[in-house]
Amino acid sequence: MSQGRLAPRWRDRIASAVPGSGWRRLVLLRRLAAGLLATAALVLALAPPAATTLVPVVVAATDLTAGGTVAAADLAVRYWPSELAPGGALPEPAAAEGQVLVGAARAGEPITDVRLAGAAARSAGPGMAAVPVRLADPGVSGLLRPGSRVDVVGRDEASGDPLVLAPDAAVLAVLPAEDGPVGSGSHGRLILVTMPRELATRVAAASVADGLAITLR
Repeated sequence: MSQGRLAPRWRDRIASAVPGSGWRRLVLLRRLAAGLLATAALVLALAPPAATTLVPVVVAATDLTAGGTVAAADLAVRYWPSELAPGGALPEPAAAEGQVLVGAARAGEPITDVRLAGAAARSAGPGMAAVPVRLADPGVSGLLRPGSRVDVVGRDEASGDPLVLAPDAAVLAVLPAEDGPVGSGSHGRLILVTMPRELATRVAAASVADGLAITLR
């Protein structure tokens, strides 16, 4: 018989190291195995997490409304795990300052490139205001692009006749379509237009009361 066959097996060595009868030895071995498993689980739970790369992300420092010009005080920088940072996130506030926000943002919400109107917003100039306008006919928005020139048309409160509320307004952005049942307050496509500040309040009020129309120039 070979020397390998004469050597005691590993389970026999463990059994000989544990005193007592067979059933007592089995109970002790099971308890030992359970203790080892519990220790291993504790070690894994206390082990430090894998290193995560953090990247700077510009977020809204406070609640911001659609159509507002973004200032440095409106923004903050937070560090997010790289795998959680949204696409198009801005790394520094300078990339957003002076631009117009095309949709409202809550405090702490990341500001991405698609949330800003771009070069058209920076060319609005002093004395101008950006106004979100809800169109009565959502299909018209498909004809618009940033930089389009339009007349914003509402209704005369006294006669009910069509009335040009803001001539030669510039389209800054066309916001994505919103989900919602027809007839609800959220129905209708929003566009962001710039116009003289003295006309902006009237147009904004008319847009809230009823959907507006536009004519292309």
